[in-house]
Amino acid sequence: MQIEKHKVDELNHQLSAKHTRQFEHIAADVDNAEGVLTKLGAFNVAIPSWALGTGGTRFGRFSGGGEPRSLEEKIADVGVIHALNKSSNSISLHIPWDIPENAAMMNTLAAQHGLHFDAVNSNTFQDQKDQKLSYKFGSLHHTDKAVRKQAIEHNIEVIKYGVQLNSNALSVWLSDGSNFPGQLNFRKAFQNTLESLQEIYEALPDDWKVWVEYKPYEPNFYSTTIGDWGQSYLLASKLGPKASTLVDLGHHLQGTNIEQIVSILLMENKLAGFHFNDSKYGDDDLTVGSINPYQLFLIFNELVEGMDARGMNHATDLGWMIDASHNVKDPVEDLLQSVQAIKIAYAQALIVDKTALIAAQNNNDITLAQEILQQAYRTDVRPLVAEASLRNGGSLDPVSAYRRLSVREQLISERGLKTVATGL
Repeated sequence: MQIEKHKVDELNHQLSAKHTRQFEHIAADVDNAEGVLTKLGAFNVAIPSWALGTGGTRFGRFSGGGEPRSLEEKIADVGVIHALNKSSNSISLHIPWDIPENAAMMNTLAAQHGLHFDAVNSNTFQDQKDQKLSYKFGSLHHTDKAVRKQAIEHNIEVIKYGVQLNSNALSVWLSDGSNFPGQLNFRKAFQNTLESLQEIYEALPDDWKVWVEYKPYEPNFYSTTIGDWGQSYLLASKLGPKASTLVDLGHHLQGTNIEQIVSILLMENKLAGFHFNDSKYGDDDLTVGSINPYQLFLIFNELVEGMDARGMNHATDLGWMIDASHNVKDPVEDLLQSVQAIKIAYAQALIVDKTALIAAQNNNDITLAQEILQQAYRTDVRPLVAEASLRNGGSLDPVSAYRRLSVREQLISERGLKTVATGL
């Protein structure tokens, strides 16, 4: 389905008077409000194809109605999200969950929804149907060279699909690791991983990048071969300039200072981008900003400062993606909420008084530095986010519009109540 713009405009008209009052109030107090709106209008977050269906846990999965049954329907769902928020103009595919059998047709369909394809993601953490060798004991780090070769060839195949879709990045996450002491030789596992990644790196087109993700535990709980940002950074550094580190907000131990990691990776020009989500205990893959919105703001504060220091384009020089799994929520609503939370944190970071903050830091005025940051964080920037969406032709309130337009009910009518999406 596609959302007709006039219906969004009608809903916006009903909210326009209240929005105008709120926007004029906040805009009067924000320095360079027009500059902030320009940056918000250019900012987009990629939607993962695997998050458009209901996820699950190892205990069960409770599928929702109207889930997308094909890549074509997943593209249509991302089109719905983008029509409402005008900030989700790309889709990130996971291969082989979503193999584009006809790339030209997929590109055309995506374009009809105002979309393009973002990074492509490989999958060597599951055995696929008709797969010759198993990844039970790992993939790129496996002791058996034949298994490593199979995993390498899969990643190269994913690159080839990506080229057909006009993508320019390969995202690699490995579940490789061990559950018991003595199970694995750490040094050999890391060397095998490096050598495997080097073969993949050599297959990259000239204008492509490879993003190396890390995670401290799960599904292996004693060791993970790429367990933290330092190991990912080491691999990316050894691979070369086309390799960098991908940060998933849920892939950290509790209490990890993610904003400091971001700052250092940016300084070293080795930050690829983000998989945004939120968590309470581990890799919960919850709605962005639902648990710790202040940390999200602090991360964006470092991002804005670090990118400005390097003269980077906020919208295009890093990869902005969501990685989520929804057990109990409507996936489209969850993704709409997540994008809004990201834009709110970004807007808050944009209005930080950088000059005053630097002066406070240089004077070791800890209290003032805290006040400056929290002043920006406590500012209700939602009218700025809404105005940027409005100017781009989107909804003032995407989640409300989604519900008032009865999108889920229409999807159930078109696809059925018992459909199950591919992927997680």
